Amino acid sequence: MKIVWQLGTATVREVYEELLKSRKIAYTTVMTMMGILEQKGRLTKTPRDRAYVYSPTESQVQVVGSMVHEFVKRVFDGSAKPLLVHLAQNKKISQKELDEISELLKKQRRKS
Repeated sequence: MKIVWQLGTATVREVYEELLKSRKIAYTTVMTMMGILEQKGRLTKTPRDRAYVYSPTESQVQVVGSMVHEFVKRVFDGSAKPLLVHLAQNKKISQKELDEISELLKKQRRKS
């Protein structure tokens, strides 16, 4: 999905070639995974010449947001606090990231 989001649209071969830059993977594995993502409605495919061009049905922000929401709901019974505490204690957070988080918290407080 990351590669298709980066490229906007992609064929199986384009995704395969991008993945080969970082790890060894079979072309058929990429083809199978993209087929599964298409069946699940995450990708759409359009015929072009002798290949299909795949496009994401949702933006990366939408998918990540949905996944995080489901994760918090299932693992933490809907409370984000344990996740945030864990991340704050166990992950190196840059000053820039801290400033961005602080600004988001200020905006959230104003909404409440």
